[in-house]
Amino acid sequence: MGERAVLYESVDRIGTITLNRPDHRNAMTPELLDGFSEAIDEARADTGIRCLMITGKGRCFSAGADLRSSLQRSDLGKPSREASFAMYEPFLKVLDAEVPVIAAMNGHTVGGGFGLALLADIRVANLDAKYGANFARLGIHSGLGISYLLPRLIGPANASELLFTGRLVRGDEALRMGLVTHAEDADEVVPKAMQLARAISGSAPMAVQQMKASIRRHLGWEVRAAAEEEAGLQAASLASRDAKEGVAAILEKREPEFSGT
Repeated sequence: MGERAVLYESVDRIGTITLNRPDHRNAMTPELLDGFSEAIDEARADTGIRCLMITGKGRCFSAGADLRSSLQRSDLGKPSREASFAMYEPFLKVLDAEVPVIAAMNGHTVGGGFGLALLADIRVANLDAKYGANFARLGIHSGLGISYLLPRLIGPANASELLFTGRLVRGDEALRMGLVTHAEDADEVVPKAMQLARAISGSAPMAVQQMKASIRRHLGWEVRAAAEEEAGLQAASLASRDAKEGVAAILEKREPEFSGT
């Protein structure tokens, strides 16, 4: 047996979840998703932590769906709302964490991996890495509540530009947009996130958790419901010719030729 696909450890009241498939760019394979589900359950059951950090090993935080395998946890030729939602459900467990969550985006963060980062309360970026939701370039609708989260984080206009074009931004632009609170050199991303985690863990835990709950309640934070709605739209778009063309173009490293069907 090799090393686990997702690791969890707790040190000095800070929990850390590490996506641990760098050779696969920490893509959303069934193995990684199942591992994440176990790790986030372990973190939520750890009553000793006051803050949780999520990061990735290697050059990517997460490259999103594993296109060479499947865009869903079922046959790509038979997309369904249930299959689309099932793929994202492990990441959505982040919403159930009572303690603050920091995404230490050590490297490229795309598609579903980008959505995972948006679920965190605070994000720290790598200045030179690329971030964004490239679903439009694949011919499919976004998932994981991204169309709900992104406008609330960076405003409707910025979100519209990124979602409609599929453009990826580097860490410095993500900082200017307000997508992240800090952008650091690659080897400083995790240390900066840990610095923030230590500052949070030094605050009164009950007050911090109450304020996190208050923020989300006052925002009307209905991310899971949005993700369920997106799952149906994503499944419908996956059945289109454009989705097949988009995936083929990415794999063949060429520009897609979309027909609108």
